[in-house]
Amino acid sequence: MNLLVVGASGFLGAEVCRQAVAAGHRVVGTFHSAAVGVPGVATRRLDVTDRAAVRALLTEVRPEAVVSTPYRYDDWTVTADGAAHVAYASAEVGARLVHLSSDALHGGRPEPYRDDDVPSPVFAYGAAKAAAETAVRAVDPGAVLVRTSLIVGEGSKQIQLCRDALAGRAALFTDELRCPVDVTDLAAAVLELVAGDYAGPLNVAGPDAVSRAELGLLVARQLGVDPAGLRTTTGAAVGVHRPSEVRLDSSRAAGLLRTRLRGVTELLT
Repeated sequence: MNLLVVGASGFLGAEVCRQAVAAGHRVVGTFHSAAVGVPGVATRRLDVTDRAAVRALLTEVRPEAVVSTPYRYDDWTVTADGAAHVAYASAEVGARLVHLSSDALHGGRPEPYRDDDVPSPVFAYGAAKAAAETAVRAVDPGAVLVRTSLIVGEGSKQIQLCRDALAGRAALFTDELRCPVDVTDLAAAVLELVAGDYAGPLNVAGPDAVSRAELGLLVARQLGVDPAGLRTTTGAAVGVHRPSEVRLDSSRAAGLLRTRLRGVTELLT
């Protein structure tokens, strides 16, 4: 398969590239500033906010499938407009599109969110991810919208933040619950979806809902570090306005995919 990974220098994008190359696919990966460090991947620099550049690249590469991962937390044009540009260009060349979305588009509630629950964003990044989904679905109804959560694994920002909190250099929120997923599990699931025909939103996250502080305790246990020094706080205390409880019900994905989505408790034992 001729696969294009948009955002291949990112944590997830790089892992998708590694697994795709190992599976024998021809892979082109894009980057914006940081180079792609995955052997066997042909690289192209791309600014996803430049619609003409996105169209030109896809016309040149003519991928059979596209995995679209780019985002920038505080930049609507990258997160929302960029996703729309990739979707439009993918549709033009007839490529299968797997778009990476986020649990950030939900507003938070005690009950788990199902795959088809409509977005209810309460902060700017969540609104941008919701807008991205709206654009992708309008342009390509056959695309997959992978809604995922905190991505963990060696080298992840989430695990590093936990280590920093254990060392007293950062603080973890006790009032934000998420469903972490391992980067290798998520990448394998994405590649399964590339090869399939599922369309629409699909929750792909781990089965364990934990707070960021609880994640820190799990990391401490894995490292054999005394958790007594773990610094914690709340989003409310520091003025961060994000949804509190966002649990993704990934039972549909668990039944659809061969890849087993492991819980963070299993991952960090």
